[in-house]
Amino acid sequence: MKEEMADPIYGERAKLVALARREGLGPEDALDCVQDAICTFLQSDKPAELAGIVVNTARNKRRRHHLARPHDADVEVQSDTLSAETLVMHAEECIRLHACVGRLCHNQRSVVLMRLLEERAGEDVAATLGLSRAYVDVLLHRAKAALATCMRE
Repeated sequence: MKEEMADPIYGERAKLVALARREGLGPEDALDCVQDAICTFLQSDKPAELAGIVVNTARNKRRRHHLARPHDADVEVQSDTLSAETLVMHAEECIRLHACVGRLCHNQRSVVLMRLLEERAGEDVAATLGLSRAYVDVLLHRAKAALATCMRE
């Protein structure tokens, strides 16, 4: 019976992602939370409301140490200004980008992570990796080109 409910549930995914976002999760984490909640719902023998499972899963995910963020219900969450469907598309794009970064060679991936995500200076990245500053710039340029190609696929 629950397997027959799977298609309508996936149709409501955007609303569920918006619910998880209101619990303080980012787009990618909210999408993961909804997928986990749907799996839990479909595997459960006990009747439960899917929205309740999403809320509990989101709260547990947010409480984990590596995702700990203060939760303030008075603060407007980005999901209030953007549609849930837009947030789902953004989260899926982030997941694709993460997969594309994973395809890069080790040096390019390291440069992308340090320069773009950690926002470290080029000299610092070069010193950490034992490379010249010019080569770090070349690696970053090539990595950006590879990521752009990968995202277009």
